Amino acid sequence: MARRTALRKPTNVSARTDLVAEAKSLGINLSEVFETALEASVQEARRQQWAQENREAFADYDRFVEVNGVFSKGKRLF
Repeated sequence: MARRTALRKPTNVSARTDLVAEAKSLGINLSEVFETALEASVQEARRQQWAQENREAFADYDRFVEVNGVFSKGKRLF
């Protein structure tokens, strides 16, 4: 999902002063760390939203399998 060539928007964030100072002294790119963490958070939020939006379909399928078994029933070799 990394889009390194995408347009950037200057953003203000707050962080502990000591942590920012140490990160800078270690040569850590704060913008890159923030963007990577934000991408992961957005991806997880989308995953949770998708699961929530589809929970009824999951429940319907679970009920179907409970009554009828899986589609490959009788065809599996294991």
